[in-house]
Amino acid sequence: MNARLVYVMGPSGAGKDSLLGWLRQNLPPSTPLHWAQRTISRPLQQSNALGTEQYESVCPATFAALRTNRAFAMHWDANGLGYGVRHAQVAPLALGRWVLVNGSRAHLPQALATFEHLLPVHITASSAVLRERLLARGRETLDEVEARVRRAQAFEQPAGVAHIEIHNDSTLDAAGQQLLAALQQTRGWPA
Repeated sequence: MNARLVYVMGPSGAGKDSLLGWLRQNLPPSTPLHWAQRTISRPLQQSNALGTEQYESVCPATFAALRTNRAFAMHWDANGLGYGVRHAQVAPLALGRWVLVNGSRAHLPQALATFEHLLPVHITASSAVLRERLLARGRETLDEVEARVRRAQAFEQPAGVAHIEIHNDSTLDAAGQQLLAALQQTRGWPA
């Protein structure tokens, strides 16, 4: 088995977290995939909803200290929060295992430079669907929503990097089936 870091990313409103929740529930139980837990500088949210990520919650000062002390294999800032993945979370790569990380589009170039066998997975949706979902959640102004949609439209995968692209415009099950099939067709997938 060849080690691979599956680096999942996508814009707000694309349904990335819901899709990862679907994948977790629908992967065959015997699939030896390690789900890397992130450390995030925000309070822990209690929820049993599909797609709710189990993460390590730390205050911003603790996150900054962890970053200074090089506790993270990768880290980035997004939407006013710090996100990190501790070294122990990617350690299964050294044992030849596959690891899935909930990543960031902005951090992709650094992740590609750090991890030799990284497989980018981009979850996205049409501009109309992104706009509709962002407006429905009611967290941002119309201008902020439009800025997020423009950033999503502007994203381009690095040239020459094999990747998976999933358009989550329809049902969660349809996108989940596409993602699962694409992963299973990837060379070396740990079946």
